[in-house]
Amino acid sequence: MYCTLDHQGAIAYILGQLEAELEPHLYYHGHHHTLDVLEATARIAESEGIAGEDLNLLLVATAYHDSGFLFGHRDHELKGCEIAREHLPRFGFSSVQIEQICGMIMATKVPQNPTGTLADILCDADLDYLGRDDFEPIASSLFEELKQLGIITEMEKWNRIQLSFLSDHHYHTAYSRRVRQPAKEIHLEKIREIVAGYDK
Repeated sequence: MYCTLDHQGAIAYILGQLEAELEPHLYYHGHHHTLDVLEATARIAESEGIAGEDLNLLLVATAYHDSGFLFGHRDHELKGCEIAREHLPRFGFSSVQIEQICGMIMATKVPQNPTGTLADILCDADLDYLGRDDFEPIASSLFEELKQLGIITEMEKWNRIQLSFLSDHHYHTAYSRRVRQPAKEIHLEKIREIVAGYDK
């Protein structure tokens, strides 16, 4: 049976699920994070010249990229792909399109490993905040989330992890390297100074 592709319906469905069902202790990975990444994805995609069907698939992948948190934080990328495979067919997506979307979702798993322009864009959008003025409050929300999950509880350990993460991270798109990398370097230097203070 032929079904018209409904990108907007697919996005609206998962955003509704995230808003209604995500656990309240997900201070970072809440509904607001997905909205933030959708905005960043659209912005980067426009700069990179992505349009049409590619843009639609990219935006759907963005909307579903952290949907696995509906079922817990462990292996959430795999769970997000399971959600996509379960629900996207009723919005008209083919198995080939769904696997393309899942490839983008899996690329966001840290350490990021994108293959292709669309995955590059999603990965950069997912970590867009690293090079923004609101880096500190967003990073703090992630620390609070990890504390709630019992993963990291000490500020010193958190700052050392931040230092390692920002040092190893690199943006993939020309847009993010141009627009976000300079501020990320400033944030990295501040964290480097904090960690240096621990070692005196």
